[in-house]
Amino acid sequence: MTAPLSVLDLASVYEGMSHAEALRDTIATAQEAERLGYRRFWVAEHHGMPAVASSAPAVLIGAVAAATSTIRVGSGGVMLPNHSSLVIAEQFGTLVALHGDRIDLGLGRAPGTDGLTAAVLRRAAQESVDDFPNQVIELLAWFGTIPPLENGIGSRIVAVPGLGDSPELWLLGSSDFSARLAGMMGLPFAFAHHFAGGPNTRVAFDLYREAFTPSVVLREPHSMVAVSTLVAESADEAERLALPNGLLFVRMRSGERPGRIPTLAEAEAYPWSEVEREWVRERNSHQAIGTREFVRQRIDDLATATGADEVIVAPQGPDLATKLGTLRAIA
Repeated sequence: MTAPLSVLDLASVYEGMSHAEALRDTIATAQEAERLGYRRFWVAEHHGMPAVASSAPAVLIGAVAAATSTIRVGSGGVMLPNHSSLVIAEQFGTLVALHGDRIDLGLGRAPGTDGLTAAVLRRAAQESVDDFPNQVIELLAWFGTIPPLENGIGSRIVAVPGLGDSPELWLLGSSDFSARLAGMMGLPFAFAHHFAGGPNTRVAFDLYREAFTPSVVLREPHSMVAVSTLVAESADEAERLALPNGLLFVRMRSGERPGRIPTLAEAEAYPWSEVEREWVRERNSHQAIGTREFVRQRIDDLATATGADEVIVAPQGPDLATKLGTLRAIA
């Protein structure tokens, strides 16, 4: 594999597991990723989802960074419209002050939750997705990457820590808008192929490079693609081990109240309809799920097709052992 590999983790919560166990598993995964030589370890912000315990990325990043020493640690991502840009600058400025040049700040504009929860999260900040570009500019000023703004951000109003404590900043996305914005702002871009996989993936990378304008952050475009990954002894076994995550998404797609990741036994016993099975197969067909050789080739092919400079894998599976096995197989 030619593209550097990183890891995206959602602090998965399985049936019968406590939140404390899920967070300990995330830290253990980060430590193994560091031992195996992965470049980055990112956690994602989600809210109100019983299957995901990474609702407070800055807190979890601090715990992961404290338990590791060399791997870059960051967010994939912080959903910026949920927050005041000043608060994010202070949080990630503090992380940089504590852990040095190992901290990444990946930014997304989606809520990472349902509309009601998003409204409660944004009650104080009163930001919307339409404010996202301005918030990113504010962050750059808070960190001192660009000069202070006319409204006093970076001069009269200063982020402490924050000013002079800048993390590596990325824009994340799954749409044309995000790709163009990252290019126009001259920032690194990461595309969420792991849940938006399909023909639009390559288009997004082309748009990013076409729109790219050199900036104080980047002279040339730099990009990363995210892909769900599961390695097993055979393709059939990989498909079987992917059933719990497949069932989770089927239930969410049907409008059921979100739950924890089902057990493998529950997923195997579920009365799958042919339509549901085909939907899961189609979704998985865009990811890297199969034997070691297949997964490694799929990752290489995805990096080549998109021109991505890095690949970040989101390991899947019914338990921690399966996820760690996947990371070891492709390291």
